[in-house]
Amino acid sequence: MKTIDELLAEGVDGKRVFVRADLNVPLADGRITDDGRIRAVLPTVKALADAGAKVIVASHLGRPKGAPDPAFSLLPAAERLGELLGTPVAFAEDTVGPAAQATVDGLRPGQVAVIENLRFNPGETSKDDGARGEFADRLAALADVYVGDGFGAVHRQHASVYDLPARLPHYAGYLIATEVGVLQKLTDDVKRPYAVVLGGAKVSDKLAVIDQLLGKADRLLIGGGMAYTFLKAKGYEVGISLLQEDQLPAVTEYIERAEKQGVELLLPVDVLVAPAFPDLKEKAPTHPDTVAADAIPADRLGLDIGPETCNLYASKLADAATVFWNGPMGVFEHPDYAEGTKAVAQALVDTPGFTVVGGGDSAAAVRTLGFDESAFGHISTGGGASLEYLEGKTLPGLAALED
Repeated sequence: MKTIDELLAEGVDGKRVFVRADLNVPLADGRITDDGRIRAVLPTVKALADAGAKVIVASHLGRPKGAPDPAFSLLPAAERLGELLGTPVAFAEDTVGPAAQATVDGLRPGQVAVIENLRFNPGETSKDDGARGEFADRLAALADVYVGDGFGAVHRQHASVYDLPARLPHYAGYLIATEVGVLQKLTDDVKRPYAVVLGGAKVSDKLAVIDQLLGKADRLLIGGGMAYTFLKAKGYEVGISLLQEDQLPAVTEYIERAEKQGVELLLPVDVLVAPAFPDLKEKAPTHPDTVAADAIPADRLGLDIGPETCNLYASKLADAATVFWNGPMGVFEHPDYAEGTKAVAQALVDTPGFTVVGGGDSAAAVRTLGFDESAFGHISTGGGASLEYLEGKTLPGLAALED
């Protein structure tokens, strides 16, 4: 795929450059709680603006139902982008309507605009090729060149990600180039020992990537809500912990395969348990108990890995040459259940190997828990995209950027 450096060498002065970013930031009461994805696209936007382009930034945010919804407006993201750039950013209150056209027409070379949430138009996410194509045609009319830099959306066959690049000269932005380079280090050029830490709520979300990694990783460390399905597959009582019983046959198979293939598959040896899920708004103390993983009381649910598991997992990451981590170890949003996730993050900081935080909740946890982002080899902006790449899937947004 052609890169933004090639585009800059060709010259962009006065050209309208459409940048498909990922500004899908978390909001609370209209305020951005984590601006990592906005900061990630800054190098691309700044380079284009500095070269004299008229930069049109577009993104989705949340899951509006194909119609305008103030709760999902990109205005806060546009304002934050302007703050980070140190210059005003224009904002269009629609996607391809009169406001967008007027905003783009009003841009001078070196200026930046953000158009409203792409998912306010049903054509963006339509499964109908014609509907997506019609929306892509209207987006293409706003620009002369396309730059794909929304890595968190490249696994979606959406109009702005998949159909629009076919209608304009297209290039990969700095973020996408970096993300792809990192993922190639996890698939094609892996330094060993290769350790993978997987957490999060549902084991079903990780089955495909586990299937692939059983042939590539040396160690798999399992935590989060998904761990309880693994523990149940081992015959342990898991109380009222999160459990996907329909996934037990698959999980049992993976445990057996790991043993046959010499992959070290590690499960929690102790967990923090409580009678109920904690209140994440009040965050009042819950006084959890620490129990062995094979002794979870029938009326308790597991909410984090325990201290022995923290030490075990840290020891298994200490000598790893490559580490990929996706998914928290517990309910890190509550202080009583953040230690497991904090321990894994610290282990990645301490290891001299190449460490990758696989986006999503893992990236949010790193920032929420106060870690220095530069202490990690790479923090991805796309959890789902990273996993699908590791699963060996073709990602529509990357395929669309190929020539």
